Amino acid sequence: MNFSLSSKAINATKADCLIIGLPDKGEWPESTKAADDALGGLIKQLEKAGDLTGKNGSVNTLPLADQPWQRVIVVGTGKDKERTAASYRKALTAMVGALRDSPSKSAVIAIADTSYDGEPATGSEAARLNLIGRILEDQLYSFTQFKSEKPAARKLKKVVVQASGAGKALKDAFNLGLATGRGMNYTKDLGNTPPNICHPVWLAEQAKAMAKEYDTIQTEVLDEKQMEKLGMNTILAVGKGSKQPPRLIVMEYRGGKAKDKPYVLVGKGITFDTGGISLKPGEGMDEMKYDMGGSASVFGTMKVLAETKPGINVVAVIAAAENMPDGGASRPGDIVKTLSGMTVEILNTDAEGRLVLCDALTYVKKFDPAAVVDMATLTGACIIALGNHATGLLSNNDELANELLAAGERTGDRAWRLPLWDEYQSQLDSNFADMANIGGRPAGTITAACFLSRFAKDYRWAHLDIAGTAWNSGKAKGATGRPVPLLVDYLMTHAG
Repeated sequence: MNFSLSSKAINATKADCLIIGLPDKGEWPESTKAADDALGGLIKQLEKAGDLTGKNGSVNTLPLADQPWQRVIVVGTGKDKERTAASYRKALTAMVGALRDSPSKSAVIAIADTSYDGEPATGSEAARLNLIGRILEDQLYSFTQFKSEKPAARKLKKVVVQASGAGKALKDAFNLGLATGRGMNYTKDLGNTPPNICHPVWLAEQAKAMAKEYDTIQTEVLDEKQMEKLGMNTILAVGKGSKQPPRLIVMEYRGGKAKDKPYVLVGKGITFDTGGISLKPGEGMDEMKYDMGGSASVFGTMKVLAETKPGINVVAVIAAAENMPDGGASRPGDIVKTLSGMTVEILNTDAEGRLVLCDALTYVKKFDPAAVVDMATLTGACIIALGNHATGLLSNNDELANELLAAGERTGDRAWRLPLWDEYQSQLDSNFADMANIGGRPAGTITAACFLSRFAKDYRWAHLDIAGTAWNSGKAKGATGRPVPLLVDYLMTHAG
């Protein structure tokens, strides 16, 4: 797909399809006025007749003759005073849905001059172009690699987005949006890949392939022998029941100054989770291929960095294992010594994500990080608490937590902070080891983060529980690409 910006007048840009925004009884943006003028007042006539509505997310397609375009797609953008970032995203999503299913080979999108409440005071058009680019890539995504009959190729090949100018700031914003969408799509590809293919060694191969594709990425993979020598016994304990050996994957992006401390991303990479000996119920277990959603989002974010080359140093660490039950699997009651030297009593083998993450969180101290953010599909309790809209956020540093929350608000990839009070720590007490790996049913998301916090005391750290946001269930089942937008926005605010 070819995406580009243009500052030409609407009627000077020929395409099969023109897309404009129509507010609900508000002031029309200049692009819509220009389109209406080019069409001899057709849009205004149809609106007055009630054939067009500006209701947010509504879509109407108008066939044309003897015009620069074969059709016009009119997208309702809602009332001016009620238009928020969320409703603007809804309109953009509806727009791309209509374009995706149309017979058009080329399109001009003229909706970047529709403003919304809460957009940045400066750079508002850049923010809209960033969002348009991201949603174009995200909503045009499909995953058909394993279908024997491939769907017909889309006719759409070229999309031009109208902007007020062709300056660097606008181009950079649009290109970052496109790259973020591609990063989301890569995350979705990894998550949607079946677990008989996507296992720890395969994930490591993808990291090596990324290093070959981008000269800004360096990859190192630690195998089970190397991890055993280091003392990463909790990752090894999780992988003991599987024929697929665990891997620790390290990817480094060095775009900043040599002396700049790196920002570290840590991803849970459980490529399939049966629960181990603490076996999960069979219903819906197929969705446990998404238990590597944290690692997939790390991959997607690193891809965005490699494409856009910001001035920042980032280290990505992925703890990859498969949690299976067999004669060699860890048992409830086992006690394992972590890389930190602390011991853990494994009371439930289905609380394996924190076991692979704790060794990774200890390992990353070697990088002297500016901050560490881990992401994991960690607890079902987070879904009960926050549903599928917000990622759970817990942190040992208020400044870091606020930066991540702000990034989520700017991108619509929202998070909600939960407490990490010392009072919860006692739920992890063990009679036989330094700690247990579960703290009982109350506050399950919080006690899981409490467990991780014990291994992250030496640096600023935040934990993102993406159990409710990394994938969709039901008819729309599939990976979402979250929290790539949040992570990219956060990192870009620290790039030089």
